[in-house]
Parts: sequence; structure tokens; C-alpha cells
Amino acid sequence: MAEEINLFETPEESSFFIGQVQSDIFDSPDSFYKVLLVSVEDANFDWKESEITVTGSFGDLRDDQTYRFEGKLVDHPKYGRQFQASSYHANQPTSKEGIINFLSGKQFPGVGKKTAEKIVDHLGIQAIDKINADPHVLDGLKLREVVRTSLVENLNANQGMDQIIIGLNDLGFGSNLSSAIFDRYGDETLHVISENPYQLVQDIDGISFKRADQVAIKMGIPSDDERRISAAIIQAINDLTMASGDTYTSDKPLLQESIRLLAESSSEPISTAKVTQQIVTMEKEGTIQYEEKRIYPANLYKAEWQIAENLHRLSQKHNNSKNKQQVATILEKLPVKTGIKYDDVQIEAIKTALTSKVMLLTGGPGTGKTTIIKGVVAAFAEMHDIALDLNQYKEKAFPILLAAPTGRAAKRMSEATDLPASTIHRLLGLNGREMPTELNAKDLEGSLLIVDEMSMVDTLLFKVLVQSIPTSMHVIFVGDKDQLPSVGPGQVFHDLLAFTDLPRIELKKIHRQAADSTIIPLAHAIREGKIPSDLTVKMADRSFIACHSQQVPEVVKQIIEMSQKRGYDANDLQILAPMYRGAAGVDRLNDLSQSVYNPAIPDKQEIEFRGQIFRVGDKVLQLVNSPENNVFNGDIGRITSIENGRTKGKKNSSITIDFDGNEVNYGRLEWSQIRLAYSISIHKSQGSQFKIVILPLVHEFGRMLQRNLLYTAITRAADKLIMVGETYAFVTAINNQSVNRQTSLVRRLTDVWNHHGELKSPLEQGTEDQFKTDQSKEQDNEHPGSVKIAEPGKVKEKILTPTLIKAGTIDPMIGMDGIRPTDFKK
Repeated sequence: MAEEINLFETPEESSFFIGQVQSDIFDSPDSFYKVLLVSVEDANFDWKESEITVTGSFGDLRDDQTYRFEGKLVDHPKYGRQFQASSYHANQPTSKEGIINFLSGKQFPGVGKKTAEKIVDHLGIQAIDKINADPHVLDGLKLREVVRTSLVENLNANQGMDQIIIGLNDLGFGSNLSSAIFDRYGDETLHVISENPYQLVQDIDGISFKRADQVAIKMGIPSDDERRISAAIIQAINDLTMASGDTYTSDKPLLQESIRLLAESSSEPISTAKVTQQIVTMEKEGTIQYEEKRIYPANLYKAEWQIAENLHRLSQKHNNSKNKQQVATILEKLPVKTGIKYDDVQIEAIKTALTSKVMLLTGGPGTGKTTIIKGVVAAFAEMHDIALDLNQYKEKAFPILLAAPTGRAAKRMSEATDLPASTIHRLLGLNGREMPTELNAKDLEGSLLIVDEMSMVDTLLFKVLVQSIPTSMHVIFVGDKDQLPSVGPGQVFHDLLAFTDLPRIELKKIHRQAADSTIIPLAHAIREGKIPSDLTVKMADRSFIACHSQQVPEVVKQIIEMSQKRGYDANDLQILAPMYRGAAGVDRLNDLSQSVYNPAIPDKQEIEFRGQIFRVGDKVLQLVNSPENNVFNGDIGRITSIENGRTKGKKNSSITIDFDGNEVNYGRLEWSQIRLAYSISIHKSQGSQFKIVILPLVHEFGRMLQRNLLYTAITRAADKLIMVGETYAFVTAINNQSVNRQTSLVRRLTDVWNHHGELKSPLEQGTEDQFKTDQSKEQDNEHPGSVKIAEPGKVKEKILTPTLIKAGTIDPMIGMDGIRPTDFKK
């Protein structure tokens, strides 16, 4: 067994000093990092000044408290000698007698000398540090509750957060992660970690199994501990579903990936049998779910059921629905009202939207999806007496909601309709960096919701969205079914279209404006898997330049320089590539484009971050949603200023970016949210359109050469498309139709629609012994360690859930299993 290590043990100190905080020079708003000016009263190193600059992670320090700072002296290239603190605490007595006197003092009402002696005898001279780190160390003393409360609260008032930060620092967590961990667990932080450091993997974004494993090793947790194996299984199933986009996996890859993770940081092998048994245990606990040889993360399993149940709820017709004659009258007047002549399919689409609670609208580029959206808004407003003048809704919300997955897609939607549109995250009140759940989303208010670019919406986000939609609201989901699926697990829009009980219209006709383009017919041909005979022929709005991978950068450079001569700038031209690495990848083409569009010149401000240079004037891409700054994933902005810390009086570096008139300041801790945007990945381009698109494809992109990727890239070009690279790579992509993801949403929808009114969902049923090893002969034919699982048992529901209430199918005997009238006493 590994040697036991005290989680809260103070590391061996090299230097320390004692003093009081005089001023707070810098206080990071995003973490615990601070720069302090502190007086020096005593020190174990040579220091002749009365004050010293101290850096590190700190809680809320009091200016009337003397602290002991531990760490080392460092030489800063600009600010000179500083003290880099690794730990600190309020300066307290160190002898047994001194600690007893301290604890029995006036600041701890109810704690007399005998109680103080009892505490110190039990916990030793580190009693104060131990109580601050983990109040549960008092559990064995059987103190009166009032005494325990007085002691813990008054100690915490002085040092609780401080000791937590110290403990997290000792475990190797930086300022940012320490802040995230404390926000999640609060005063229980160190207790939670000491009980199970692997809990961090499930609860804290950015902490992997490997990172939690490092903490566990410090704590002396054995390599075959069940907590460790469970964490590896969770990490493995999440990694597998995220990498594949599937919502479930199977036993063999889960076992292999779990064992690989466990072996990475331990020389002691974990047997397949032990991992298999832990999977069985986790299924019983509901951490993972099993069904017909499919193994799901619990959140994705529940999400697919919740999507099906909520869509069924939303699809129910109301008795007050408008009559057919009124709809016919509105449709007859609509062309005059909008100035658009609709064809039969478009009229049918608008009619379906008006008469259905939930509708799906799909179509390729140029087929008129935006035209339908505008027509639906106008017709719905007429039908429900909604004024489209936004000035009339100053004191209440506009009843028509428009949303899309990214900021740029929402902006395009708003420009097309002259109505406000937002990202789905902002609509739901989510910050975009947290895992979307029903607990942190708000309920929507309004009469009509239209969601565009649905192919980008993943399972977890869609679950939260449909849960937030009231039953009275009409909903239209719009998208191009042939574009790339979502980055996260699932293929929601594809599955909704595959379920025949939801009303849908597919637009196929290319309309006049699109017919003038050769890009649109090219996209439609590729979508159908056809290799156009004119693929490499130069057209008015597209061209093909054949070259090898190593030649791509020079060709792209020449195209950029030629476009500049013709009046196009970096805002007009966008390079789209499938991958980041390689001569034709995003990173290389970004560096090249920056050198052409925005070269380094004397006095131009620039700064380096993680190998990437940012300059004033650079085009940059936002990578995450930041509603507080009104900036969202996919937004493209321009750097207007850079403060690199060399200006007198400035305490930290910052970058200011202009997003179409919205200037946002980024501190150094936020620079990971942006990257250069002269070239971006095809995935990141979804929901956007650009005047000119340069599309390099070469055989080195390998597995990325797929039809939906090529189709998505081509449909981003509004005016001109320049294809660069190897003809073979383009042909390969056209022929390589991507395999649909493995999901269960269609199955869930079918079950809910066919069996509504019956108790069908495991979320309502409850299950027992769902993950049992099958001892049948069939196991002999499987690979070693194969897991055989029995079908879920039919167990009567025991819990009244919101889903049951909404469905109106509550069993009057719910929760009364096995109870008889004689069990109750009068």
C-alpha cells in the first residue's frame, strides 16, 4: 500500500517573513491571484527594506491582521526583487499553551480552557490549521453544537478561505482552477477533495482524470481504488462519445479506454475483471446507463428521453387553434404584404408552420429558408395580432423569439428579418462556458420560437432548450440536414427529420437569385455525391488552382495579394481549412495571412501568447460564448489596442477587440478565448457567410475529407469560391459520405409517440440490477472481459416526476408499492 500522505500538510518552507498588508497593488477579477505590498516585521532571510512586494494566490486579507508568508525570493526583470508566496496564514501561537490560550479567548464564545485543551490534545499544535482545512476533524470530540459552531465560524471568519486556497495551492492547482473549485464546493472544498479527489473530474470543467490522479497520488490513494476506477470509466465514456459524436458506446472500447487511462499514471495493472465489475456497480448507481449492449453516459441517456418527452408535450394541439379559413385568408394576402411571390412548396411550408405546434424546415443553399422564416413571422404576426414594431414592446418581451447556435448566425438571422435574434445560450440565460442544464436555464416567454442552423445543436443543449419552451409556444426548427453535425455528441436535427411523426418541409428548388450562382449548383451536386464535370473549370464566381500541400501557402499568398489589388480586404476574404496542422492547415495559413495583411512594423503594438502573435489590426475569432460582454462563439473582431505591461502605471497586459462597434477588453487570463481568424476551421465557419472563400484541400487531411465537410465549406461562400489543392482530395471528399452517428433519439421519439399514456420511460420507471453479467454460453464467443447485461426489469415507478405530471398519466398508486391499509395506525 502506498505511504499515507497528509493532504493538509504544509510543504517544507525555504523562506518566510511576518508582516501586515499595506496595500493591494493588483487583484485579479477572475482568480485568487494578487500582488500585495506588505510590511516586514520579521524574516528568516536578509531584507533591509521596511516593505516587500508579494505575489501569489490569496483570499480576502485583513489590514489589521499579521500574516506569515512562506515561499521564495525571486528577481523580476522589471519590478526587481519580490517574494513569491506559496503559502500563508494568520500569524498564530505555535506552542501548545499559546494555542490553548488562543482558543479559549474572547473571540470564541463558549470555548473554555478545558475544551481548548481537549481540542489540542486531540489535534496537536496544528489544531487551528486542521480545523480551518476540514471542520470534520472535530467530529470525534463530541462537542456541543453551539461550541462547535462558535469555533468553526470564528476561525473561518479569519482564515477559512485562506486555508482552502493554501490547500489547493499545495495540491498544485493554479489561481484559475482554485477559484473554480472553491466556487463549486465553498467551505467544503478540502473535505470533498480529501473524501474523493476524483469527484473533481465530474464537477469541474478543465480537470481531467489525469489531473485528479496526480492529487490522489499525493494523498496515497491506491491505484486499484474503486473511486479511481470509476473516474477513469467516466473519463473514458465521455472521451469516446465526444470524439465520435455518438451518444453511447459499447463494452469493448469502454473497457480498453478505461484500462489505458488507468495504466497511464500507474505501473500497477488493473485487471479487466475489476474494471468490468466497477461498470456493473456504476450502472446500479445510475452513473452510467446500459441498454441492449449500448452503454451511455447518464446525462446523454436522460437527455434523449427528455427531448422525446418534451417534444411530445410541445406537439399537442390546443383547442383554440385558428381555423383553416383564417389561415387561407392570411396566406392569400401574404404575397402583397411581403412583396414576395411564393411557390407552392413555400406556401405549404408557411401553412404548416401556422397550423403545427412543432415544425421542421430543411433545405440547401438558395432554396429559400430565410424567405420562409420572414413569411412565417409576417403571417404569424397577422394571425395573432402581433405588431412587428419593436417600439411597442419597451416594457415587455417581444412575443416572437429568433435564435441560432452562434453569434454570427444570430446576426445574419436578425439582418434578414429586421427583428432581434440571439444565441441559444443567451436566450436561455446560460453563460456558454458551463455545461447546459435545466437548473441554470430560464423558462422562455413568447408565442413563436424559430431556431436556425439546427445542424449545429447538440443533444445536451437541445434538451435544455426544449425543456425551457412553454407548451403554448409554436416552434420551428430550421437547418440544412447535409451540413456538418454538432461538435458535441448527437445529431439532433438529422434524427428529428428521420422521425416521420413531426411535420416537416424540405425545400429543394433553387430560386432565381441562387440560380445566377455556379457555387450553389456545385454545392447541391456535391451533396448528392456527384462529381461535377466542371469541378476544376474556371467560372465567373469560382475557380480551381491545382497544387500540392507544400505549394498551398504560396498560392494562398498570391491570391490574397491579388484580391487586395482588386479592393478586397481581410474582412471580405476568409480561408477555411479542415485541420489546424500541416502546411495547408489553419495555423500555417493564419501566420502567412497575418504577414500579408498585418505585417510587423516599428511602433505597432504586438504581444505573444502560446506561440501566437497578436498585433493591433489583427482579425481574431471568439472561441466561447461571453454573454456578459455581448460576444459569442464564432464572432470575428479586430484588435484595436494592446497593452503589454510596459507602460508606466499599468499592472497587467490586455487586448482590446472591436466586434462590430462593441469593444471588449481581454485580460491575459482571457486570451485563450481568442485566436487569429484570417484562416479558421470549417467547423468554426458554420452559421457564417463570407464574400470570398479560399478552400484548400490536400490528401494530408485524410479522415477529414468527407462530403458534409466539403459541402459546408462551399456553402459559406456568398460571392466567390477559390478551391486550392489536389483534385484527388476534392474527389475523395465527394465520394466519402460520412457515417451517421450512433444515437437513440429516433428510438426514444418512437417509444414516446407510440406508448404515450403508458409507463415507458426508464426516467419514470426506475430500474433494478440493470447491469448484470450474463453467464450464458454466448459470453464464451465474445472477447475477454466482454460484458453481458440483462434487459431492464419492469419495476413500478416510485417517484412522482415533473414528466409524469406533464404527461397526465400518473398512477394513483404511485409510491404505494407493498403498502397495505393495515400498515397505518389510527
